[in-house]
Amino acid sequence: MQQKYYIFIGVLVLAILAGIFSYPNYYNKGIDVLNHKLSWTLPHFVEKLFVLGLDLQGGVTLVYQADLSQTTDKSVAMSGLRDVIERRVNMFGVSEPVVQIQGQDRLLVELPGVTNVSQAIQMIGQTPYLEFDEQRTEAETKTITDKIKEIQDALKKDPKADITKIKDFNLVQENPYFKPTELTGKYLTKAVVIFDQTTYKPQIQLQFNSEGDKIFADITGRNIKKPLAIFLDGASIIDTNGDGKIDGQDMYAPIVQDKITGGRAVITGDMSNATATSLASRLNSGALPVKIGSPISQESVGPTLGAVSLQKSLVAALYGLLAVVIFMVVFYRFPGLLASLALVIYVAIALSIFKLIPVTMSLSGIGGFILSIGMAVDANILIFARMKEEIKLGKGLGQAIDEGFKRAWPSIRDSNFNSLIVCAILFTVATSFIKGFAFTLAIGIIVSLFSAIFITRIFLMVFVGKWAEKAKWLL
Repeated sequence: MQQKYYIFIGVLVLAILAGIFSYPNYYNKGIDVLNHKLSWTLPHFVEKLFVLGLDLQGGVTLVYQADLSQTTDKSVAMSGLRDVIERRVNMFGVSEPVVQIQGQDRLLVELPGVTNVSQAIQMIGQTPYLEFDEQRTEAETKTITDKIKEIQDALKKDPKADITKIKDFNLVQENPYFKPTELTGKYLTKAVVIFDQTTYKPQIQLQFNSEGDKIFADITGRNIKKPLAIFLDGASIIDTNGDGKIDGQDMYAPIVQDKITGGRAVITGDMSNATATSLASRLNSGALPVKIGSPISQESVGPTLGAVSLQKSLVAALYGLLAVVIFMVVFYRFPGLLASLALVIYVAIALSIFKLIPVTMSLSGIGGFILSIGMAVDANILIFARMKEEIKLGKGLGQAIDEGFKRAWPSIRDSNFNSLIVCAILFTVATSFIKGFAFTLAIGIIVSLFSAIFITRIFLMVFVGKWAEKAKWLL
């Protein structure tokens, strides 16, 4: 009996702490009043804000399509692209960004709190795409330049001609003099600014990982006495006339003197200290492993719309909780009231866990939490139904409570375990919108088991005593 009351007190303490942690405003205001009137220095309860998703606090959603035409392992390239973009947006202090691969070649970027679409696009676009290109053969160059001349002649004859229908039209989009190699920015580990010992001009030294080292050695080995051009976002780093373009007068690139091992390359050119430092910083923030252009889709959610969505979601959650409480009290009377108290504690504990993890709360996540409120009383209904049957068989109240929990447990275990399996599948294979729903629902199911099996049972053991034998109508 004494242990029962100790556990009950422990549950109350847990409930109070969870409630204050979930919403500490009133508690901290009370502390301020006490400190002011009594000259105390009591500390505030720790405050931790809920992490809100883009649909609740506003932000920008961008969808990019990657160019995988030069990539053999597309999944690895997209994974590298996702990691680089994620590092890039984290550098700008974006709270809880979401960067996910969609399909085979698309990347979803969600930036909560960023409401300026052009700013977001610029933020992503500043991440450079680094590549090393080797010189084409004369035959390859002639094929492309002949195709360019063919198209130019066609436009001279008919300025409105549909040149896209000309055979091999895509050749004109390629560099006539250099072709991409397999060495790109995804193999880059760091970039540092160094200075030429003779001219004292700034240079950028690139260090590749072990895989990049092997690729670089292979490329330089097959291009001895040939130029190797370094491109950043499609523009040549080596620019002899300062116009930033590759043209017939600007065909210079470093000549490979020998096979280079050790995984290091140097970017040279006429650049200032500030330009070199900025370029090295951008490369360190992540050179893109594959090219991306402008976003193919963009959408912004204003903070006002997000606030309205949050308010409506909270009202819906409150109505859902009240509806469940009314149902339990009407149909199960006093045990239903105790189960409702346990449900309130369940809500406080679940919200505290959402804050601690933290869970990014979106509309779908709140939907999963609201659904879990209804599911939280499923176990209580099974238990109370079994208790009613045991009482009708003439068993005492204490024995009926024990038998109710014991006999209902297999059904409770199986149903909740099946729900958790579905949540795991949804979280693994679904999109971010469904993942939020699945994750909050799974947490709600786990906490609801603790609430129904442990907290409700303690309440029944403490409050349902001998008096209830004389007032069974309350049960």
